[in-house]
Amino acid sequence: MFWKHTRWAFFWALLIAILCGIPGRDIPHISFLEMLAFDKWVHAGVFFVLVILLARGLIIQNKFAFARKHGKLIALSCCVVYGGILELLQGAIFVERSADIYDFIANSFGAVSAFLLFNFLVAKIRFLHLNSNHG
Repeated sequence: MFWKHTRWAFFWALLIAILCGIPGRDIPHISFLEMLAFDKWVHAGVFFVLVILLARGLIIQNKFAFARKHGKLIALSCCVVYGGILELLQGAIFVERSADIYDFIANSFGAVSAFLLFNFLVAKIRFLHLNSNHG
């Protein structure tokens, strides 16, 4: 049941890694988007989605009680660390890529934003049906 509930988070994380590994020459250069810090919003957005997917999956799975109880914090921690690792890989391994502290900050901003929103939704709205065993 763990994989059933967390698979979308892992697929999303794989997609993020693939996109972060695209060589720099293959990424379009559009100056007006750079002025709006478009890539930073993309970083924040993909990590926002990753935290939501992982937190929900961890909370509704039944295999690991600790992960179920602390799923939101585990998701946040894992995603911030994952964002940092990807930035280090961009600086050390990925072709024509470089590590960028501002990308890491954007990743973390998206992750923390999702964590805060998820906590609000779970505490106040309860429409996510996190206590159900179906997903």
